[in-house]
Amino acid sequence: MTSFKRLTAAAAIALLAAGAAHAQFQDRTFRMSNGVGKDHPMGHGTTKMNACTLEKSGGKMKVQGYWDFQLGNDLQGLQATRSGTVDMVNTSTAPVAGVVAELGVFDLPFLFNNEKEADQLLDGKVGDWFNAKMPAVGLINLAWWENGFRHMTNSKRPVNRLEDFSGIKMRVMQNKIYIDTFNTLGTNAVPLAFSEVYSALETKTVDAQENPFLNIQNMKFYEVQKYLTLTKHSYSPNMLLFSKKVWDGLSTQEQAVLKECAAQGRDVQRKINREQSDASVAFFKSNGMLVNEIPATEMTRIRERTKVIYEQAAKTIGAEPTNLVFNELKRIRGH
Repeated sequence: MTSFKRLTAAAAIALLAAGAAHAQFQDRTFRMSNGVGKDHPMGHGTTKMNACTLEKSGGKMKVQGYWDFQLGNDLQGLQATRSGTVDMVNTSTAPVAGVVAELGVFDLPFLFNNEKEADQLLDGKVGDWFNAKMPAVGLINLAWWENGFRHMTNSKRPVNRLEDFSGIKMRVMQNKIYIDTFNTLGTNAVPLAFSEVYSALETKTVDAQENPFLNIQNMKFYEVQKYLTLTKHSYSPNMLLFSKKVWDGLSTQEQAVLKECAAQGRDVQRKINREQSDASVAFFKSNGMLVNEIPATEMTRIRERTKVIYEQAAKTIGAEPTNLVFNELKRIRGH
């Protein structure tokens, strides 16, 4: 066989193989519910995930993001995904803890010291342990994305010490551990859906809220909040949850591509989220916010005050996930 014929035959075999692989994929558009805007790092992660699924499925599988609560708030998006009326929801673990109580461990205050610890824990065996809990409630976790470390804003005063929390009406997520944490610190914790927060701050229904920098920026909370305190009180993981009802109708190849591409999207989303944090603080200052850190001695007092939350939450979360997370963090920290 001549070289040209050999090349032609090889090309034909490659085309046939590609055709056979793509035949394992059907034309599908998966709808993803998001509570943030398209220009948020979640949007960049979704764009990467979509490009990946298109490439690996021969253009057949698409991921379509819906932004700013178009498909409902976090709880509505979660329920719609469980029922199969929405394919995916990108949400923090806090609302999901309402249906998988063990996830409440990630709501505990001051659990992680930095993003590296979170990545190692969530992308490893501990993350897998939590992933295994999801199918029982109609969900598949494709990958762990992030909201990031959370900080406090308010319209009343700078928060420099434990006593400064006292009497502030504090919007928190609809999550018992967050409610208990901020009540313990002395605020009056008010649970509200994320979509309602701006209006509540604007009308002074609440004085304060807590979120990662980019959520504060994306939702324009800086327009109705004067003070930003870098509390770093909680690291908020995001779960990219897929409907098990839809998942069970996919081929193994389609499922594998979704997981692989969700991980690629995660890497992009985390990278951009972290790169933009410093820029966000500068942005807040340029828009008139007063930004402060709490002195180390006061942070020690605040951490000590919130230790009771660990004891209170242990009954709900359970000993197994709590020990699993704490032991892995000790290993990561080299203790």
